[in-house]
Amino acid sequence: MIIGVVHLPPLPGSPRARDIEEVVERAVRDASRLEEGGVDAVLVENYGDAPYYPDDVPKVTVACMTRAVAEVIESVSVPVGVNVLRNDALAALSVCAATGASFIRVNAYVEAVATDQGILRPVAHEVQRERERLGLDVEVYADVKVKHGRPLDDRPIEDVARDAVERGLADAVIVTGSATGAAPDPEEVERVARVVDRVLVGSGVTPDNVGEFLKRGASGLIVGTYFKRDGVTENPVDVDRVRELVSAASRVEGR
Repeated sequence: MIIGVVHLPPLPGSPRARDIEEVVERAVRDASRLEEGGVDAVLVENYGDAPYYPDDVPKVTVACMTRAVAEVIESVSVPVGVNVLRNDALAALSVCAATGASFIRVNAYVEAVATDQGILRPVAHEVQRERERLGLDVEVYADVKVKHGRPLDDRPIEDVARDAVERGLADAVIVTGSATGAAPDPEEVERVARVVDRVLVGSGVTPDNVGEFLKRGASGLIVGTYFKRDGVTENPVDVDRVRELVSAASRVEGR
């Protein structure tokens, strides 16, 4: 499973804000190019909204995310997910409720994390109850030892992953490197894959390392930066780069 990331430009209400029509046009174009290149799903996130709120974004952000996600869902046939940065998982569920999106990504799920937004608190208890309350058929993909942060405990990564699934009821866990575009340690991916069934690599995936991650037990890949023109996160999606990575993964998997 390869999930391509749609990095939204700055939304109305954030610093460097763009017009919402420009945001939607860019989102639809990037999502369509990702699908054309062969991804299995797309993940829409408010990447351009830095500096991020830690866990409670303004109403205008939820409204704009809903508009963008709805337009993306209309433009592609693959599943669409939502990530509301930095850790507003309840907002992401609200967007899913309004649009029919299929999954969410949660940065701090069963561990407290020190970040440039302050301390992100774990939200598994809120996410699962809100998902139930809203009656949503939405999967939860939970980061463990997430990028751009430092966990406030020293549990081994496999213990955190096990807790995310067994105690937090996450549907999959995500292993990342230290920052956007930075690859995780393949050994950590393997350690997590030994204790949970669904492991996604969430940063730094390229055609050169995709085989290593899949051989180490990754069941999916979330790819953003590599898919962009010249490998620059803020650039538009480059269909040729998407096809290159998808083909590399397919060769490893024997497809």
